[in-house]
Amino acid sequence: MKSLSDAVLSRRQVLALGLGSTAALGLTACGGNNAAPAPAADSQQAEVKDEQEAPIIDAAEFDKFLADGPVAADDVIAASAWATKIKEAGKLRVGGVETSTFFSLLNVEDGHYRGFDAGLFQLLARYITGDEKNFAFTKVTSDTRESVLQNDTVDAVFATYSVTSERQEKIDFAGPYYTSQQSILVTKDNADISGLADLDGKNVAVQSGSTGPKIMEELAPKAVLQQFTTDEEARLALEQKRVDAYVIDNTMQMGAVARNPNKYKIVGEPFGPIDPYGIGLSKDSKGAVEFVNDFLTLLEKPADGKFSAWEALWFLSIGNRIGATEAPKPPAIGVFE
Repeated sequence: MKSLSDAVLSRRQVLALGLGSTAALGLTACGGNNAAPAPAADSQQAEVKDEQEAPIIDAAEFDKFLADGPVAADDVIAASAWATKIKEAGKLRVGGVETSTFFSLLNVEDGHYRGFDAGLFQLLARYITGDEKNFAFTKVTSDTRESVLQNDTVDAVFATYSVTSERQEKIDFAGPYYTSQQSILVTKDNADISGLADLDGKNVAVQSGSTGPKIMEELAPKAVLQQFTTDEEARLALEQKRVDAYVIDNTMQMGAVARNPNKYKIVGEPFGPIDPYGIGLSKDSKGAVEFVNDFLTLLEKPADGKFSAWEALWFLSIGNRIGATEAPKPPAIGVFE
């Protein structure tokens, strides 16, 4: 197996344009001590063309990072029936999204997926098959994530997938690999809403199948909820003034603001319970959770005093693009409370 020290970034590779601070992202897992160099200009490839101020991921460095990722030894694969099946098939079947700025964004020009979740599933594809390009992608929504696992359409779902007790009755989760909370998105010109208390009587968009509706019913019971199938539909309703605000995970809201800084703003503080993100796996996938958790543990392990692969991926996907100088501390694997 390739040494993980080959899969981390050099100092030059964690430089990019800065647009804010780590605190602005509202990461509940913050507290790591590994600092990145001061942001500076580097080679960039635009992935969003409708906003000049959109944060830019360094596509060349991201792709190089994936290509240098670890590959599991044959005996590691052989010990897992789930991984063996995937390696024999030659592809990891992945359920994910294509429009999440920081987590999984499809570049229509080159056909590549980039972002934190996208990096993880391509690293897993490489770890099992020997090549990060060996994956088959199925687009999912909040409403279809369980079904694609239950009907064996995909091997795993990477989609900022919050772990809940209800979902754990239907599927298994590896991780968690990230945490977040809810936040409120409004249009840039909105002066009426500054926090959770201002949502009483307001029309609020939430995404069906997400944790948002339940949290809003508990914390803002007087808000009038309107459920939408996708993030894009909810934001369109916000732009068209059909709703007054939109509530979903803060990480997704930051992506919307970063891509459209002249359209949106986040108001108030993140709220609600800490949301652990997990990797969705079928309950029929024997040994899958253990295998993926071992993979995540490998990525989180520091290599020779450098950034761990988890931290390097975070800087490439998120940190460099918001001007962060410290990486958050990843949540403890196997602990969802």
